[in-house]
Amino acid sequence: GLGVALHRNTVLMQNAALVGVTGLSFLPPLLAATGWINALRLLRHWRGQPVTRTRLDFTLSVVLLLSAAVYGLWQIRTFHPAERPVVRTLLIQPNVSQFVKWGREDILALYRQLDQRTRLYTEATGPTTDGFDLIVWPENAVPVNLDDSPEADAFHRSFFEPLLQTGNFSLLTGAQTRTPDGGGQNSAVLFSPQTYTPRQSASKQHLVPFGEYLPLRQQLPILERLLGHILPGDFVPGQGTQPLTLTASGESVGIVPLICFEDTVGRLARRFVRPGPQILANITNDGWFLHSDETEVHLANARFRAVELRRPLLRAANTGVTCFIDPLGRTLSQLDDPATGSTFIEGCLPGALRFAPGSALTFYARFGDVFSYLCLALTSSALLLHLSRRKKTHASTVEPTASHPTDHR
Repeated sequence: GLGVALHRNTVLMQNAALVGVTGLSFLPPLLAATGWINALRLLRHWRGQPVTRTRLDFTLSVVLLLSAAVYGLWQIRTFHPAERPVVRTLLIQPNVSQFVKWGREDILALYRQLDQRTRLYTEATGPTTDGFDLIVWPENAVPVNLDDSPEADAFHRSFFEPLLQTGNFSLLTGAQTRTPDGGGQNSAVLFSPQTYTPRQSASKQHLVPFGEYLPLRQQLPILERLLGHILPGDFVPGQGTQPLTLTASGESVGIVPLICFEDTVGRLARRFVRPGPQILANITNDGWFLHSDETEVHLANARFRAVELRRPLLRAANTGVTCFIDPLGRTLSQLDDPATGSTFIEGCLPGALRFAPGSALTFYARFGDVFSYLCLALTSSALLLHLSRRKKTHASTVEPTASHPTDHR
């Protein structure tokens, strides 16, 4: 959406809590159109041509822009994070290339990497009150499907249980799971402190075409013949909007799981929002795009979810950008190389998440893109009215033709 262009303007961004990023997209074309129209008026005035003296459109645009700025400044000035609860969090960025993931020459090395990075922090604190409440690994960090076979289950139990017992923390990781009928899912799995089971999970709902499923596979057999060897099966989309839950500072905190590019879809994220303290948790793997600007574009889009829903956002990415974002959409900290500024590194990012006071639901969280739908309805109505008037005007200018009998008298 055009509103994403305002991702560096913290003041105007705050209006996304009312109208969402789609509603915020109303501002750029409005101001551009108003500027263009008034430039034409000045040009005609200098040429001595008659011009419309009414400046209502210009006045309304200025008033709207000033109102949006005042609202944004008020939101920033009055924002004071709640004292409790505080979620002490550690984000792990493995920085594993897609070639290594696809090659799978040494799968155990990927598990060892995650284990060592996590233990580096958990064994230093141990099961104390100074440890972490939540540790997050990125999307598909676990290479083998958790439910692949009894052997896979036994392996994962022997891997996770010793790791979870190094501290009193919950572990959120991306992994593949299976539905009861055997379908594969791209999931976010939350392990409780010091135990492998039971565990909570939520699966990705917005799947990537040609990456996680083949569109029209059944309807167009030619696609199956051309691309079936690359994508032999489709992932099954997740269902439900129940957030995951963890305990931090003695209180229950909800986790809104946003997998891969789901943190760019506001209408999906708002379905998980409930009253009370919640975290927006994006686990993603942008390694497909190598060292391109895609990671920064992804972050720019994700920033608006924190504003729309007034919830802190954490992002654990395989190759970046791994960061913490506050409910105002401001980046609190991000993982990068201090010398070069590159985010394509392996590392860990500790941080503490605080919530907006009361964590009440925003207007956007309650009503979604109602402003955008209203604009669409008004535009459609105006277009239909314009076409109707043109049709009537055209009909009135056509001379009626009638045949007259010849008078032979």
